[in-house]
Order: sequence, then structure tokens, then C-alpha cells
Amino acid sequence: MKKKLKLKPYVMPSIYVAAIMIFAISAMTTFEDMPERKEDVTYVSNVILSNDTPVVSTNEIVIIRPYNDREVKIGKNFYNYASDEQSQQNSIVYYENTYMQNSGVDYVKTDSFDVISILKGTVISVNNNELLGNTIEIKHDNNLISVYQSLESVTIKEGDSVEQGQILGKSGQSKINKELGKHLHFELFKEGQVVNPEEYYNKNIKDI
Repeated sequence: MKKKLKLKPYVMPSIYVAAIMIFAISAMTTFEDMPERKEDVTYVSNVILSNDTPVVSTNEIVIIRPYNDREVKIGKNFYNYASDEQSQQNSIVYYENTYMQNSGVDYVKTDSFDVISILKGTVISVNNNELLGNTIEIKHDNNLISVYQSLESVTIKEGDSVEQGQILGKSGQSKINKELGKHLHFELFKEGQVVNPEEYYNKNIKDI
């Protein structure tokens, strides 16, 4: 019968420690020999929002109202053949025993208010009419022409380029709509045809 070999108590722990050290040295050598991995990252030096970047796309140009005063109301509507009888009655202009269909919208307020351009464009005429008061016509992109009548004062002249929202003058009075007091008579033409301005506000100019 063979005798079993007995190891000293300190031999096994020594073997474990040696094995761990060998593994650690081998791992370190492997990592040192590996080529350095470069991160495929592109760094941006500019901030996300800069002063040169517009917040709203330049393609999103919407038509605004010809005023920015929240107290302005509609005094007389655009005459629409398809509207109800009451609306049509509020769209009739009466002057010197003659009834006429309103070809625009009349915006009113007790006091004068700033009249602004609905879009950028070029002023094609500025004149003073005895019946309609000071009148401005502006040509815009997409075959649009805006007309501003009954103005008390005007701040631009024919041939001027105007920006959207630029002040054109102040609302005033006209003989033909005397009962409205101080107001703006506003008309909008699309490809030479008069249209109801109320149906065009807040629409993208490229969609009309």
C-alpha cells in the first residue's frame, strides 16, 4: 500500500498567490501591447444655438394681420356671396344713397393704432384719396398685393422696400366709411382677384 503524499500547510497558499501574480503580469503585458483605440467622435466647437442660426425656418413665412393691437376689432366684414344674410348685411357699404359690397375688411378701434405690413414687399403706390384717405399698395411674393386705406398718416413712400411687421402709418378716417370712425380698410389681392383677408392670415405664403 502506497503512502499518501502530504503537503506542508503553507505550500497551497503559496501556489495560489504565485498563480495570481503570473496572471496579473500576463494581463498587464497584453494591454500594454494592444494599439491605442481612437474614438470615432467628431467634436463641435460651436454651441447648438448661435446668433447666425434662425430659430424658424425661412420657408415658414406666414401672413400676419395688418395691426398688432389686440384691442382692434372688425367693424365691417368682407362681402362673401356664400355667407349668411346677417354677415352680408354687415358687409354692405352705404354712401350717398348707394349700397356697395365691401371689398375688404374694416378694422376699428376708438383710438388710432399702428398699421403694419402683412409681409415683406415693395411699395408700388402711396396717394391721398378724397373718399378713402391715405392709401398704400404693397406688392409681395406669390402674386399678392395688400392695400391699406383710410390712413391718418404714412411713414413710407413709393418704391420703398418694407419688412414684415414694419409700421406703415396710423389708422384714420374716410368719407366713404365715416360711421366707423378711426379705422383701417384693408384689402388683399391674389393674382389680381380681391379675396377675403380673414381667410389668409397665419397661412404659409407658399401654400396659398
